[in-house]
Amino acid sequence: MMREAAELTGVVLYAQPVGEYDRRLVILTRERGKITAFARGARRPKSPYIAVTNPFVFARFSLYEGRDSYTLAHAEAADYMTELASKMPGVLYGYYFLELASYFGREGLEAGESVNLLYAALRALIRGQMSPELVRRVYELRTLMINGEYALPESGAGMDGSAWYAVRYTVISPVSKLFSFTLSEEAERSYTAEVSSAFRRTVDKTFKSLAVIDKMR
Repeated sequence: MMREAAELTGVVLYAQPVGEYDRRLVILTRERGKITAFARGARRPKSPYIAVTNPFVFARFSLYEGRDSYTLAHAEAADYMTELASKMPGVLYGYYFLELASYFGREGLEAGESVNLLYAALRALIRGQMSPELVRRVYELRTLMINGEYALPESGAGMDGSAWYAVRYTVISPVSKLFSFTLSEEAERSYTAEVSSAFRRTVDKTFKSLAVIDKMR
């Protein structure tokens, strides 16, 4: 009897060549969190998986579940994020967001809000209405909050007033409305300081893409 494929919605965080024609994928899914999947023949010239098995692709995946990983049976892309490739340094921030999503991703835990947040952050980079650095800080802070690593302080003592408002807005607003504000230079410095402090207390990892961004400054 043929196994029934699992239908999962998510985003490709990482794609690695395996063997002569295959790809190993890390996908963050709404339904089952971070999973590993193999796309057989995805690197063959006429494979239907060529485009859909790249980082940044949001898709509906049909997957056969194995003991330690999944095998891709079908995929239908919802957004390839192709515009991001021409955004510099936006695309580097995008890769950092994928790395951070993978860092916090857990197998077997629903990740709907994290998938939505990642989509909104990447789209914000493409729109370009907020600076990539401010998009980064909003993404970091909301990611900490989603994962239970940030609690809103009782007051904004020591913070710029606009920055304090932005921190509260980042924590409580719907994901779809998160990336919609601007700050003065002074307020952005204060906002960044709060996020950086919270991030350093929680995350102990060096991110490759972030190191590249820092070198470009």
